[in-house]
Parts: sequence; C-alpha cells; structure tokens
Amino acid sequence: MAGMQPDQARQLIDSQLEALSEALAAGQSDRLQAFLATMARFHRYSLGNTLLIMVQSPEATHVAGFATWLKLGRAVRKGEKGIAILVPIRPKAQAEDEKEKPDAKAKAKDGEEDERPVRFKVGYVFDVSQTEGDELPSLARPEGDPGQFLPQLRNLVSDMEIALEYRDDLGGADGLSSGGLIAIRQGLSPAEEFSTLVHELAHEKLHKGEGRVGTTKRSRELEAEAVACVVSQGVGLLAEPASSDYIQLYGGDKDALAASLFKIRDAAASILAALDAGAFD
Repeated sequence: MAGMQPDQARQLIDSQLEALSEALAAGQSDRLQAFLATMARFHRYSLGNTLLIMVQSPEATHVAGFATWLKLGRAVRKGEKGIAILVPIRPKAQAEDEKEKPDAKAKAKDGEEDERPVRFKVGYVFDVSQTEGDELPSLARPEGDPGQFLPQLRNLVSDMEIALEYRDDLGGADGLSSGGLIAIRQGLSPAEEFSTLVHELAHEKLHKGEGRVGTTKRSRELEAEAVACVVSQGVGLLAEPASSDYIQLYGGDKDALAASLFKIRDAAASILAALDAGAFD
C-alpha cells in the first residue's frame, strides 16, 4: 500500500481488530485461527504490524525489507508492492545522547523509562514470494515432530526455575501448572507433549499471582491454548485452537480482545525467541 500514512495504518489496524472481534462474537473462529497462524509466522512483529501483514498479504510466509533481501542474495521483483508496517523513529536527541553518553542506552535497557514520545513512520517489507535470487536455507521440519525444540523447551522451563514432573495420571488432564511446578502426563507423543508443555508454561507466565486479576478460568484457558497454538505452529507443528467458539466470551469487546491478544503475542514471542536462541547453542 504505497503512500500510506501512519494514521491510516493505525486506522487499518483498528478496523481489523474490530472485524476480528465482531467475527469472534459471531462464532466465526476461523478468523482468529488465521490470525494466530500469521502471528506464528511473524512472532517478532508487534500485534499491530501482524494485523497489517495479515490484511495486506494473508499468504505471506517470510517478510523483510528491500535491503535485507539484497543481503540474503535476493532482489524484490520490479513492480512488486510493499507491505506497509509501522516503524518507530528514534528522536534525534536520543541518538545523540547514546553517542555522547554511552550509559544512556544501558539505562534504557535496565528499565529506566525514556519520557520522550515515540513517533512512527510507515516502512515497507516484501514477502519472499515477491523476490527472486538465491535459495533461502530450508526451514522445513518434519510435520508433527518438534525435534530438538522439545528438549530445548524443557531446558527453558528449567532455566525459569520451574520444576517439571511426569506423572502417570493427572485426573484426566494432559498437563497441570501450580505456580513453579508443571506436571505432564506420561505417554504423550512428542507433539502432544510440546503443545501441552507450552500451554502450561503460558499459564506460568501469564496467570500466576497478579496475572490472574480480572481473568476467568475460561479466559485463562483460551489464552494458554492460543499461546500453545502459536508456538507449536512457529516450530513447524500442525496445530490450531481446539475451541470452536474461540474467545467468543469477549462478546465483541474489542478492547478486552486486544488486551488478550497482546498477552498472547508477548508470551508466544518470548518462548519462540528463547527456542530460536537455543537452536544455535
């Protein structure tokens, strides 16, 4: 969408969130399943940019900027239209601070808030299908097998100082979490164990302590299910939400849905980032 302005991009994000909320309120869960699949492919992008990618290019699989594709040995074909996303603009004063005061950037990383407002501009990315050139490294993995990501997920749980136990019976459940402890039922397939472990890890990250405030058991289960879906698809597993009326309980409340999607996106992105990092250890 050439020539798009930041305000137009925000309006597009808002309209897509509105449409998604209305679709869910009407019981059309396929819209959310499509969005979660997009989130799995682009977990490094913000919720807003994920919505922008989905509405402009729902079939996109791998996107990057013009210069990045060149570095990868591929070129955007002539005449291809970019996919508009919002890109933050660092204030000039901030860049100068970081140059003149090396500790300024470190303080920001340590959590010290910068009160200067963040502005955005519209940038453009292109899907791999819009490019030509060198073949990309294969990212294909056996369908239904998490491979090395299952032991990496177990290591992540351990690194978070969460105990992991395997039990013969969990009263009919495949997994349980109880604040610092995750129990998984013995005998699950690798794909089932991976998805179940992510589900319970999502509960640990999102719904313990203050994370339970303002939530219901149903909303917590739906959020954990969505995180498991996104992460499972992100590592190449076939997965989709089991709930046919997914997040229908939000009743068309766009703000409540947005808050839930932000939580889902952040939890899934942090788990996938950790698994990506582990793949190169």
